[in-house]
Amino acid sequence: MTQSNIDLIRNTTLIKSLSYGDVHTNLKNGKFKIVSYKKNSVIHFDGELCSKLEIIISGKVVIDRIEESGNLLTISEFYKDDILGGNLLFSKNPYYPMTVSTQLSTDILEIDKEVLFELFCNNPVFLRTYLELTSDRAFILGDKIKHYVNKTIRESIMNYLNYESKKQKSNHIKLNITKKALAERIGVQRTSLSRELAKMRKDGLIVFDRNSITILKR
Repeated sequence: MTQSNIDLIRNTTLIKSLSYGDVHTNLKNGKFKIVSYKKNSVIHFDGELCSKLEIIISGKVVIDRIEESGNLLTISEFYKDDILGGNLLFSKNPYYPMTVSTQLSTDILEIDKEVLFELFCNNPVFLRTYLELTSDRAFILGDKIKHYVNKTIRESIMNYLNYESKKQKSNHIKLNITKKALAERIGVQRTSLSRELAKMRKDGLIVFDRNSITILKR
């Protein structure tokens, strides 16, 4: 393990409260472990036991749920510096409720549950940072789930368009993602999205092409 790799790990929000020596020692004795995943790899299956904390060093991770209808709902996205399993690890039911997979090649730092607890006891700043990170992530995840529950496809599309309209300060919205990615974001199949967009165009709500969507009526 090179110094540059240790510096990369210590640059994460949670680990920066630990000394260089602490990180080096834990890596050397195997208490910290770096695992690399290829793009589109499953990290955890639905129902798998959560036994360690994981910190994303690089890449992109998503939590997906496949509904009974077959629709793929992307619940949340995780990037460099985000943590996985923080809200499950010390739960009485520490099992992943959904599939966790990579969308890009991803490097993850793993910390065993007992090692993590030892760090909590010896480093109050580390503990405080951990609690802040897990609380913020739980809030974001809950808000996103609430956003999708009991919403029609049209409502989900309009929520996305209204958000992008405010962000881009225009009713003419440039699409920065593919329609396939948009379908995954709002939790529907690509064909269902295309069908609803066509209905919305017929109803005079929008016009669209491959690269943009324009809102005609609020």
